[in-house]
Amino acid sequence: MLMRTDPFRDLDRFAQQVFGAGTWSKPAAMPMDAYRAGDEFVVCFDLPGVDPGAVELDVERNVLTVKAERRPLPTGDDVRMHVSERRLGVFSRQLFLGDTLDTEHITANYDAGVLTVRIPIVEKAKPRRIEIDGAGDRREIKA
Repeated sequence: MLMRTDPFRDLDRFAQQVFGAGTWSKPAAMPMDAYRAGDEFVVCFDLPGVDPGAVELDVERNVLTVKAERRPLPTGDDVRMHVSERRLGVFSRQLFLGDTLDTEHITANYDAGVLTVRIPIVEKAKPRRIEIDGAGDRREIKA
């Protein structure tokens, strides 16, 4: 079952506001969508305000790691912050990929604050038709 809401999310947000993002806190998760489109698996990560040079994408065995850093705005003597709600620092997310995905041919694109990762599905995992010979009849079924 997919849990669409996290009952502790508001408590976590409150704790972050009160105690701040210290070194003891875990990196913030980045929102994502994941879906299959034809012969590839697509994952989209929201990273608004993150410079493309501050995004890292690594694969080790079957684990895809996305790490991004949103850096603070330039400051100076004439700058006074009135509201600061956007989280700064390192954001990280790990996905465990199944054996049906081709980790050797992953591609990524970053556009308008969205990192799109495309992972091809291996040939052996794609659906195929298998012929069945019967008593005088030849039928095809989809495996």
